[in-house]
Amino acid sequence: MRSVDLIQKKRDGGELTASELTYLIDGYSRGDIPDYQLSAWAMAVFFRGMTPGETAALTLAMANSGDQVDLGPISGIKVDKHSTGGVGDKTTLIIAPLVASVGVPVAKMSGRGLGHTGGTIDKLESIEGFRTELSRERFMNQVNEIGLSVIGQSGNLAPADKKLYALRDVTATVESIPLIASSVMSKKIASGADAIVLDVKTGSGAFMKTLEQSEQLAKAMVDIGTEVGRKTAAVISDMDQPLGFAIGNALEVQESIETLKGNGPKDLTELCLTLGAHMVVLGGKSASVEEAKELLRGQIHNGEAFAKFKAFVAAQGGDESIADDTSKLPQAASVVEVTAKSSGYVTAIEAEQLGLAAMLLGAGRATKDAAIDYAVGVTLRKKVGDPVEAGDALALLHVREAQDAANEVADRVLGAFTLSAEKPEERPLLLSVVTASGISRYV
Repeated sequence: MRSVDLIQKKRDGGELTASELTYLIDGYSRGDIPDYQLSAWAMAVFFRGMTPGETAALTLAMANSGDQVDLGPISGIKVDKHSTGGVGDKTTLIIAPLVASVGVPVAKMSGRGLGHTGGTIDKLESIEGFRTELSRERFMNQVNEIGLSVIGQSGNLAPADKKLYALRDVTATVESIPLIASSVMSKKIASGADAIVLDVKTGSGAFMKTLEQSEQLAKAMVDIGTEVGRKTAAVISDMDQPLGFAIGNALEVQESIETLKGNGPKDLTELCLTLGAHMVVLGGKSASVEEAKELLRGQIHNGEAFAKFKAFVAAQGGDESIADDTSKLPQAASVVEVTAKSSGYVTAIEAEQLGLAAMLLGAGRATKDAAIDYAVGVTLRKKVGDPVEAGDALALLHVREAQDAANEVADRVLGAFTLSAEKPEERPLLLSVVTASGISRYV
């Protein structure tokens, strides 16, 4: 078998076998196949695409390139949740205890933030004492004891994907749906879950800007999961504005706590109930998504979900008292208002710009090794559709100090809001559901 023959086969529209794809991935991982040859193959995939069978085989080859997490010692059907990233996306902090409170075990490995997208691990580490590194044994024991654990990703989880992604990043082949789908799913499959629920974002603050692109990506990932024997479903949700009101680590923890108490933003609550309901169905605890949503809504109202969050924080060494007194979370030294220059209705909010603003304040990383400030970030005061008078606060900047640098960020935040005289039509948050049966749109 020669790499050049496989490159030519894909270039000419042929379908590679599982053994051929494994040969390419294993050879590249070992260093036997050079960058320039795998770059040529990736470009051929970019233009020719891949069949569902090819994509599944590629995913398994990358999943098998490193550690395989065996969640067998954990009782029940283990359901994982993955988001394709967004601004203000703190759903794991809410969904994990919510779903665990009805008996679906959540054994989750999460990542850190980079650029304008936040990371679950950074948010959890804003809680004093919270440990995101546990031994495998402790991780599994905790899930058996209280129903959930969330830890940082293993350094050797799907290493071939990490190497291939770095190559795609510098060869203009990132925007390939089969390659994106296999990248995401290789880590999920290596993590050992029995079932996977995907939150695929679409819009200005997401990687996929259109609903059609997002549906293609969701279908590719669901097809992979189905092909390799994992129950998989995807929900496509809007990211044309931030999710909820808080952007920044401790700020998002606080908003998550309020949501678990039943006082959260409408959009955040609805998305968490929907994603959680799909997890409950795949976990075998409910026959329908609507029934599962009502079950989860009850867990918020009766305090069980909130109690599970406190138990989760305590189990991983965190100060659980922050759940009852969020002022114990890191607090910014100063808060600066960003005010409207004119009146009207908010018709659009560029989510990515607000994510970048939070990053510039210190809430995110421009590079993977950068330090972050857990206290800083942005809190929205207005969302799309809200009326605004000149001088009203559009957002609050939580900053280290009221410094000149905040002025630059304030201008960016102000520029992210579009106002007009006419109230815009309401845009739905939930757009599509993708399962093994196909694509179903909410509207």
